[in-house]
Amino acid sequence: MREAKPGTTARKVALNIITLGAVPGMDEVLPTGIVDATATLLVESGAVGATAVRWSRSKRMVSVCRAFDWMMPGQFETFANRKAFCERQVGEGIRAGAGQVLVLGAGHDTMGWRLAPEYSGVRFLEIDHPATARLKAKGIDAMGRRANLYLIPEDLGKRQLVDVVHASEVWDSAAPTVIVAEGLLMYLPPRRSGRCSISAPLSPAPVVGGLSPISTPVRTVGLMPALGQGWPCGSSRPVASPGSGALAPKNSVPS
Repeated sequence: MREAKPGTTARKVALNIITLGAVPGMDEVLPTGIVDATATLLVESGAVGATAVRWSRSKRMVSVCRAFDWMMPGQFETFANRKAFCERQVGEGIRAGAGQVLVLGAGHDTMGWRLAPEYSGVRFLEIDHPATARLKAKGIDAMGRRANLYLIPEDLGKRQLVDVVHASEVWDSAAPTVIVAEGLLMYLPPRRSGRCSISAPLSPAPVVGGLSPISTPVRTVGLMPALGQGWPCGSSRPVASPGSGALAPKNSVPS
C-alpha cells in the first residue's frame, strides 16, 4: 500500500461481499445487513462509485467470480462464511462479558458500525492504515456515527500494537476484549507481524488455537488455526493448534 493511498485489498473484499449478496441463498450465510451497509459505505466514502456497486450486484459479476474460483476452489463463498464466523465469535465474546471489541486491519468492514447500536455498552475500536481509515471515516460520517465506535488511524507495520492501543484514550486495558484480525496477518512478513503481537502484551494467557478463553482479558478471532497452524502473531508464548487438546474455533473455516 502506498503511504498516501488506501489499500486496494480492502476495496476488493468489500466488493466481493456485495457480489456474494447477489448469490441465491447467501442471505442465510452473510450477517444481517452487511451487504447494504457495505455498499453504502463504499459509495459514501468515495472508495467506489454507484456504478461499481451496481456491477458488483449483477449476475454477470457473480459468474465472473465463480469463473475464477477454479484457481482456489471455494474461495469466493468462503468470504461469506468467514464474515459470519467472525461475527458469531464477536457476539459470543460480548455475551460472555467482553467490554470492548478491537478490529485490526478493519478495511471497509461494517461489523462495528452495525453492532454498535445493539451493544451500546461495548466499545468497538478499529485500527487500520491512516489512508484507509480516513476514507472509511468519511463514509461513516455520512452514514451516521456511532457513539461507541472508534476509528484509529495507525500503520501496524510501523508501530507496536500495544503502543497504539495504550495511546488511545478509549482503550481499557482491564476490560475483557474480543480481538479480530481477519485476513490480515497473512499479508504481513514476519518482521512486521512481530510488531502486531497480540497475546503477549495484551493478555496474561497464551492465545490458544486462535482464541483465548473469555475468562482471560483477551479473546482473539483468527482463521489461520483452521489450517492447522498456531496464531502467527509474533508472540513469544507457545500457541496451541486445533487437535492438540486445546480450545479451537467452533465452526472454523479456512481464510
